[in-house]
Amino acid sequence: MLGDYEKFKKSIFSLTQIDLSSYKEKQMRRRIDTLITKNKVSSYDAYVELIKKDKEKFEQFVNFLTINVSEFYRNPEQWKLLENDIIPELIHKFGKNIKIWSAACSTGDEPYSLVMAFSRHLPLNQIKVIATDLDKQVLDTARMGLYNEKSISGVPEEFKKKYFTKVGNSYQISNEIKSRVEFKEHNLLKDPYPSGCHLIVCRNVLIYFTEEAKEEIYKKFNSSLVKDGILFIGSTEQIMNYKELNYQRKSSFFFSKEN
Repeated sequence: MLGDYEKFKKSIFSLTQIDLSSYKEKQMRRRIDTLITKNKVSSYDAYVELIKKDKEKFEQFVNFLTINVSEFYRNPEQWKLLENDIIPELIHKFGKNIKIWSAACSTGDEPYSLVMAFSRHLPLNQIKVIATDLDKQVLDTARMGLYNEKSISGVPEEFKKKYFTKVGNSYQISNEIKSRVEFKEHNLLKDPYPSGCHLIVCRNVLIYFTEEAKEEIYKKFNSSLVKDGILFIGSTEQIMNYKELNYQRKSSFFFSKEN
C-alpha cells in the first residue's frame, strides 16, 4: 500500500488544482499507482515531494493524468453529418462569425479537423477555433502539428494533399490550418468557460469523469452556448437527461441549446 489516497488527492489539488475526486476512483488510482511504482517511489507522500521538487516529474504526472487517444476525423460518419448538416445550419442561423470551442482538444487532431470541415463552407481567414486542454505537453504537440500516418488516416484525400507535408515518416500540417487555431490551457473542472459559443466539441473525454462531474460540465457547456448553439459529443458518450439540462437532441451525438 502506498498510503492515504484521500490525503494524496488533497495534496495534488493544492499543487495542481486538479480535483482527482471528479475522476472514477478505481481506474484513476490504478493508473497513478502504476506511475508512482514506475518512478521507484514507495509512498504517496514521497511522490508528492518528488513532483514538488522536480519540474519534469510534475509535467510527467499531469501528462499521465490526461488520456490522449486522438485522431483526425474520428468517427467519419459523424463528421459527415457535421459538414453536411450542422455547419450549414449554424452559418444560416448565425452568419459567418461562428465561435467554435474544441474542449479537451488533446494533440490538436480535433481542432484542426474542425478548421478543415469549416473550410468547405467558409474561407480559411474567417475560421477561428479556440482549443483547450489541461495538459501543457499535448498542447505543445498540437502547436507543433506533426502527426503519424495512423493519426491522419481519416483525413479526406483532398485535404491530405492540400494541407499536409510528409516529413520522414510523419506528416506536418500546414501553417494555413495551424494559424486558425488558438491553443490555451484550461481545466474543465475549475476554470471559467468561454461564453457566446455557437459550437462546442468535446468528444470521448467525459467517460473518465464521475456522473456528478459530467453533469456539471454539460451544464457549463450549456451556459457557454448561445441559444440554438450545438454541442458535439463522442461516440462513447450519452447525455441521458439532456432535456433537464436544457438541450434538444438533434441526433445521437449532436445536441442544441434549448433556451
